[in-house]
Amino acid sequence: MRLMPDLKRIIEALLFTHGHPLTVRELADLLPEWSREEVAKAAEELFQEYEERGVSFKVERIAGGYQFRSRPEYAQWIRRLKKVRPIKLSRAAMEALAIVAYRQPVSRGEVEEIRGVDSGWVLGSLMEKGLIKPVGRKEAPGRPLLYGTTKKFLEVFGLRDLKDLPTLQEIDALKEG
Repeated sequence: MRLMPDLKRIIEALLFTHGHPLTVRELADLLPEWSREEVAKAAEELFQEYEERGVSFKVERIAGGYQFRSRPEYAQWIRRLKKVRPIKLSRAAMEALAIVAYRQPVSRGEVEEIRGVDSGWVLGSLMEKGLIKPVGRKEAPGRPLLYGTTKKFLEVFGLRDLKDLPTLQEIDALKEG
């Protein structure tokens, strides 16, 4: 077994330079000198190290992998540097996105049935922003497209995977609190 600190520093360098989440599988493919289990253990230890350090950035579990991210309390200053506006979504877009996220794969017709209004433009806008994508076709007359969320959706909303979406009970608790 190789020295774990060396592997952690290599993973740290890969995450730092890549800028997007890297899964354990992707890391293991890049690091054939170590087993997948060693890579997974080192990535998790790195995550824990950064959690405990309390510095302005951390290794976060996101979109099924690991990624360096700044802590939320520094966002306003980072936006000045990057001159990037956070993705803004209208209420209609948030409604449609929530339906897709919780019901995927879902057709435009199903989204419209739930919302009670035409949703073609909203779904197009969400696709343009890279938050949803076509994931197949429904076995129904006309074979309508089915939509699902993207990896970018997970990144934007800080989710490791779809299981991290809040439950209806958690949403209700937020409304009450």
